[in-house]
Amino acid sequence: MLPSLFISHGSPMLALNTTPAHTFLRELGKRLSPRAVVVVSAHWESLTLNVSTSAHPETIHDFGGFPQALFECQYPAPGDPELAKRIAMMLGAECVERGFDHGVWVPLSLMFPEANVPVVSLSLPVRWGNDALVTLGERLSTLREEGVLIIGSGSLTHNLYEILPQGSLAPAWVHEFSHWVSEHIEVNDRQALLSWEHAPKALENHPTPEHFQPLLVAMGSGGAATQLHHSVEHGVLAMDVYAFS
Repeated sequence: MLPSLFISHGSPMLALNTTPAHTFLRELGKRLSPRAVVVVSAHWESLTLNVSTSAHPETIHDFGGFPQALFECQYPAPGDPELAKRIAMMLGAECVERGFDHGVWVPLSLMFPEANVPVVSLSLPVRWGNDALVTLGERLSTLREEGVLIIGSGSLTHNLYEILPQGSLAPAWVHEFSHWVSEHIEVNDRQALLSWEHAPKALENHPTPEHFQPLLVAMGSGGAATQLHHSVEHGVLAMDVYAFS
């Protein structure tokens, strides 16, 4: 059975720049053969839970100030309307038409560059608490038995107010929070992770919570965790990837 994954998608430039995280995601995709992918992205926030039923989702360039080459990137993977409608019924979610935001298409364009795996996007309800997000993951977990890959796409650390030039050393507060998360995930201390906002330097790393919350969904979808990758980009974007078996 496939694991569920938490993927740190970092800057949209991850799609083009050959960083350690870029290279890792390309190799990771070669080890996976899902029949479909369901992604909860930090970049689709909603008041209620929504599921995209688009058959041919567009590539959304939901950012500005980047090179033209990034805006020319397209990820033409198909949707899976039937799976999306099943998920909506299972979760009591609303069906909508939506394309792939960069939290979806950037990592998937590296993992599955042929764009031949159907993808369903699931929103991140902004009013849900940590327990509810873990429960959401638990309810999605049955799809793993059908060969569906569940991905929470966010960033282990994400403070864009403190962004540094690529290649800069990470401040101590990035390492402190990353280490705390790693330490508690790898011993499956879910109670601590449900109160992650009280972790050392949590606010410095996440002024807003949406880039950490997909980890809770991925955690709920699986069991014991393994850290598959760690690197830091722009000094403050920890690019960790975790698999939950």
